[in-house]
Amino acid sequence: MTAKQSKKRRWVKMIAILGAIGVLYFLVIAVYILKNPQTKWDWEKVDLSEIDFSGDFVWGVAAAAHQVEGNNTNNQWYLWETAKDEKGNPRILNGQKAGLACDHWNRYSEDIQLMKDIGVTAYRFSIEWSRIEPKEGVFDTLAINHYLQVCDSLLYHGIEPMITLHHFSNPIWFEKKGAFEKAENVDDFIEFVEYVYPIFSDKVKNWCTINEPSVYVVDGYFNGINPPGISDPKLAGTVLRNILEAHIRAYHLIKSLPGGADAMVGLVKNMTYIDPYNPLNLGDWILSSYANRAFNESTLRFLETGKFNFVMPSMVKIKEENPLAIGSTDFIGLNYYSHYTLKFGFDLDNAFENRPLAHEIPTDMEYSQYPEGFYRAAKRVAKLGVPVIVTENGIADASDQYRDLFIRRYLYALSRAKKEGVDIRGYYYWSLMDNFEWSSGYDMKFGLYENDFQTQERKLRDGAKAFREIIEKCGNVGMW
Repeated sequence: MTAKQSKKRRWVKMIAILGAIGVLYFLVIAVYILKNPQTKWDWEKVDLSEIDFSGDFVWGVAAAAHQVEGNNTNNQWYLWETAKDEKGNPRILNGQKAGLACDHWNRYSEDIQLMKDIGVTAYRFSIEWSRIEPKEGVFDTLAINHYLQVCDSLLYHGIEPMITLHHFSNPIWFEKKGAFEKAENVDDFIEFVEYVYPIFSDKVKNWCTINEPSVYVVDGYFNGINPPGISDPKLAGTVLRNILEAHIRAYHLIKSLPGGADAMVGLVKNMTYIDPYNPLNLGDWILSSYANRAFNESTLRFLETGKFNFVMPSMVKIKEENPLAIGSTDFIGLNYYSHYTLKFGFDLDNAFENRPLAHEIPTDMEYSQYPEGFYRAAKRVAKLGVPVIVTENGIADASDQYRDLFIRRYLYALSRAKKEGVDIRGYYYWSLMDNFEWSSGYDMKFGLYENDFQTQERKLRDGAKAFREIIEKCGNVGMW
């Protein structure tokens, strides 16, 4: 063999190897795509009048105590709002504080009338742990009586109350103990549940134990934008495990108490799909896949199998089992807003930044509109084998430019999932009115009603009228 022939053979071999690598690469990509399809519809061909929620379906709105009540001064968020980061900047956008918020503590009767005006017959709200137990082991009967009055008023007006026991806020005394960073502190939350459930059980049949455990963990212990402002993946996994244990124990406790067998008790799971920025980039796929497993699938599979798996390569690996997790929810509360798209990079500080896709319609938050993900999320959580209740869905849109379209497209996506067999029992819009949006302060306008925080005047937005129209068209049974 001549030198020229030998060189030619090496080139042919190299080309064959590169070709094989290319084929293998695209086969791997194909497998990822088949396992994680990114649903995308041609909205020009979708008939939005096909929204149908006939049958036993409930329409409601949702809110959280610290965001609307005002003057919650005994939880960790009150402290956070006056804190500075390492650069001396305020922790909340523009240095805003919750303060009086929507004064919902005093104006709840007016707000219940707003609910009636929009046509909803259900209200999901949280009872503020720090008000009810301002000091460890000390319970405030005045706070309890206030929430009982709220429930009585709701029922009088034909609105079904749904109580959330933990919606991001901790009493200061609990936070100082390390909150859910320590497994033994779960006992404190369980004692709170054991105290309040019997008091409300004859008025409230629908209970959410923990709101969005993954968001609590990601924003507080992974990216550090919420209290306690830590960035520690291993601690994030530990906190997620502990807060899910809090749910499991709360569920089984309520079921063991008088009336508990008839109560509907569920966990609220946010579903923010994490998709690859470039579907043909294997690095983007791997990054998004691990993020999805950690912050979506770890919780869902724990409830399905009793096995908790929180794994992020080179950062954290927590594997534990608790058979009591299986069946520990009578319904799954689904919170859905959008998806994130991640772009792989070797700079880990920036690798997990969301990169919104240019063709998607924006919102005022850092994510875009992605209604198809609502369909995907409903299909996924339905695999738990329990009814699905949409406990939050809404848009931050100060200009009110997109709210009408958002409501119609997102409810079309949910309706499509229901039509295909997903047992969806209700939908709670987030939120009744503009409120304090955590680290984003008051700049994010999610409300059906615009709120003037100087005068506390509420005004129905034009874009919100689509919601009222759909409720009137589809009907509302009042409870599920």
